[in-house]
Amino acid sequence: MKILLVWPGKTRNVNYRTLQGEYLEKIKPLAQVSLIETPEARGLEEKWADKILEKEARGLEKYAEDGYIICLSDTGKELNSKEFADLIELRGMNQGCQLVFLVGGFLGLAPRIMEKANLKLSLSRMTFSHELARTVLLEQIYRALSLIKGYAYPK
Repeated sequence: MKILLVWPGKTRNVNYRTLQGEYLEKIKPLAQVSLIETPEARGLEEKWADKILEKEARGLEKYAEDGYIICLSDTGKELNSKEFADLIELRGMNQGCQLVFLVGGFLGLAPRIMEKANLKLSLSRMTFSHELARTVLLEQIYRALSLIKGYAYPK
């Protein structure tokens, strides 16, 4: 199974970055996983939201072409861990699709990127920073793969 994670910019918070690295290492024995950090919009204030989203979309769009595209969105579908594992098993293992997770920057994803989604996924009804959302996504992917493989999730 192939999993591709794509998001703009590097995670700046060293604690989140460390956790992300740990989860990527835990995922590697369970699935072929790649992380791509595309250019982020720097030097623009939030009042230029359209320009920020457009610049980040240019880096993300080429990865939104092949595979089963899952865009993180606060208005997306909520799944529990078992449902998420079932989705990964169905799309990634049974159907052989590459799973492509697109995670936006602090403003989310541009509408034209969201339109390419096979699934818009919400991690919670609560709002997380984009850096924390990245970490939570990786943990949930690891949890799902552990469930699929029948492993007890380590405490």
